[in-house]
Amino acid sequence: MKIIIIFILSIFPFLAYAQDDLLKEIDTDTTNTDYEIATFKGLKIVNFESTKLVSKKQLTFIVSHRFGTIKNGINTFFGLDDAVTRLNFIYGISDGLNIGVSRSSFQKTYEASLKYRLARQEKNGFPFTIVGFNDLLINTALDENDVPSIKFKDRLGYAAQLLISRKVNTNLSIELAPTFFHDNYVLIEEQNNSQFALGFGGRYKLGKRWSINADYGWHLNRASNSPFKNPLSLGLDLETGGHVFQMHFTNAQAMNTNGFLGQATGDWTDGNIYFGFNLSRTF
Repeated sequence: MKIIIIFILSIFPFLAYAQDDLLKEIDTDTTNTDYEIATFKGLKIVNFESTKLVSKKQLTFIVSHRFGTIKNGINTFFGLDDAVTRLNFIYGISDGLNIGVSRSSFQKTYEASLKYRLARQEKNGFPFTIVGFNDLLINTALDENDVPSIKFKDRLGYAAQLLISRKVNTNLSIELAPTFFHDNYVLIEEQNNSQFALGFGGRYKLGKRWSINADYGWHLNRASNSPFKNPLSLGLDLETGGHVFQMHFTNAQAMNTNGFLGQATGDWTDGNIYFGFNLSRTF
């Protein structure tokens, strides 16, 4: 079963090139198209990728912060002293194909990504937008003093996702994200290197510029002795002209797929959560 899933996910990039009638991504609500638009305004719901893409020949720069846990209160200024930062550049090769590079201070991780549209939701036809997402990670924080036999390949990880969204009505959009991710080095010996998860997310529009967003990742083969949790995130999106400002609370401080799905350490039940934001600007 795992081999079948990996094979299906691996052919998504080739299918993307077959989409030869994609319309330009429009970030406003109009009615002069046969496709549903503005399903999501941000490139991410909170942690999970949304089905939105950067338009052709546009460059988007995203600054993301996850502060430390608010549980420690004033001792760390409610997490401000323990912030994690991610800088991410995404370029639209076409309206349906994006490439990205990023660097996160969480485990000093470098990332290269590919995001591609396979299908679009039609107003009187196909009911979903389907997008593929793949990334390659390099964890440069692993130290030979901690892992004496470490090799370069041990620093690598990768992920493949199928993002399936539907704009239910003017206000409500939902998404399902089956995910495969693999880490060549795992912190818990009993944890399989290849891991599977199912993501759920949604957006509810509160006004012309505001929406409430949420996403959750259900890890399907986490080791029984693992201390990590399933990521749950809640937030608000504010659209202001050329950028979208996303504010949220989450129990995962990492911002790449392998990190927030595989290594979320917070727990909503005891207040061990992180405040953060994503700020994007398109050029």
